[in-house]
Amino acid sequence: MSGTIPVVDLSAYTGADPVARAAFVRTLGEGLERYGFVAVSGHGIAPATLESAYAVARQVFALPTDVKRRYETPEDGRQRGYTSFGIEHAKDTKVPDLKEFWHVGRTLPADHPARVSGDVPPNLHPVEVPSFADRFDPLFAQMEAFANQLLVGVAEYLGQSPDYFRAMVKDGNSVLRLINYPELGGGVPGGALRAAAHEDINLLTVLPVSTRPGLELLTREGEWMPVHVPPDVMVCDTGDMMQLLTGRRLPATTHRVVNPGGRDGGRLSMPFFLHPHPDHVLTPLQGDEPPILARTFLHERLKAIGVA
Repeated sequence: MSGTIPVVDLSAYTGADPVARAAFVRTLGEGLERYGFVAVSGHGIAPATLESAYAVARQVFALPTDVKRRYETPEDGRQRGYTSFGIEHAKDTKVPDLKEFWHVGRTLPADHPARVSGDVPPNLHPVEVPSFADRFDPLFAQMEAFANQLLVGVAEYLGQSPDYFRAMVKDGNSVLRLINYPELGGGVPGGALRAAAHEDINLLTVLPVSTRPGLELLTREGEWMPVHVPPDVMVCDTGDMMQLLTGRRLPATTHRVVNPGGRDGGRLSMPFFLHPHPDHVLTPLQGDEPPILARTFLHERLKAIGVA
């Protein structure tokens, strides 16, 4: 199956026209209900910013493996720094994904309670790539600001106050994940995919267009649909935490990254995963799921995918 997800323009939401604003909220919410995915233009993050970030990411992943592994932190579930190729797998399979990645998070003061507890670890910037912090710390902030704008629209669609998500995500353990899917040579072990079928853990994911195609979502009809969108949008999807909060009204849609038909030079991707504060209690708006601490939810899922 081939199709497209809804595309909305954020300027319609931030502008003065109430009709355009209402249409944005409706299309955003209905798209997330129907597909679990929407694409958003007008996000304000310049193409040159993303191109520059991808260029720095290439430098990082080109470092020798033994150097990259100095930045690996299994003791905290690899929430910051590097994760080696072949570590992470989808929660319903033991076959590792064909990827390596690097996590960038927020920087909190050393005496902040979430920093002291270890719930929000410090960043690990590779000293071998001096431009890393200058590229990715500001990009983290830009992606978070955009994601927070979308959350206000989602709250409006759900009939909640604009502040419904704001307190939830303040100082949350959000991460910007730089992913390298290396070029595939000969055979692929065990039928592995670049990213096997999975759902995201978090509230909302924001994904700039990757350097190669491959993203597919599983429709409600049980068919895999390649995600085809314009190059200037952010692809956004809702995760398991949002599904829990909304009693499955906004679902966590299964998606995957398929292998290319031949050599493609490798694929880079930079999803931003918006998370609540570790101490926030995820209490469903409807349904009979019991409340759960965000910290507990995250840790259970990190164990299920092999990184903790």
